[in-house]
Amino acid sequence: MYHLPKIRKQINELRTLRSAAVAAVAKERDELKAAEVRLSNTQQAVQIAQEVAQKLQQHAHEQISHVVTLCLQTIFGEGYGFRIDFRQKRGKTEAHLILLRDGDEIEDPTNEDSGGVLDVAAFALRVSALLLHKPPLRRILFMDEPFKSLSPEYRDAVRMLLDQWSRKFNTQLVMATHMDELKSGKIVEFPRK
Repeated sequence: MYHLPKIRKQINELRTLRSAAVAAVAKERDELKAAEVRLSNTQQAVQIAQEVAQKLQQHAHEQISHVVTLCLQTIFGEGYGFRIDFRQKRGKTEAHLILLRDGDEIEDPTNEDSGGVLDVAAFALRVSALLLHKPPLRRILFMDEPFKSLSPEYRDAVRMLLDQWSRKFNTQLVMATHMDELKSGKIVEFPRK
């Protein structure tokens, strides 16, 4: 009996510890459930954001591809095209710009460029960026020798394309060039040094 009060005290201390542990476990379970709900909500939000991003990418791709393909085909013929491949890499989306000739990818357009295909594609990409910008920007495009690699046989077609695009999209084009065939509209001549 001598040890009975001491044992009762230890039992009461253990009961207090047990009650605190049970309460802590209950609190942790509640926090775990709340965290699981937040995780589920976050995963749903991420999925929705990814779906929206994918739709925006697809919409942008359609518009950009249409403009670039139209420009290329207007100048170089029906065999040319353009597309964008979106690829996930390191948790980010990368856009790969692909030029097409007769349905096949041009592996290295810088080596295979004939007649200024890259120049025309670059111009079309600039126009696409200007047209797609939100909020809309003032439609003016400054270019310095944008068609420097363009073969002479395509220059008249490019000039007509520039005139058409300028009127169609109410865009002012300001271009520095030494190619007389590309000059149109208001021309400002500067003396050569």
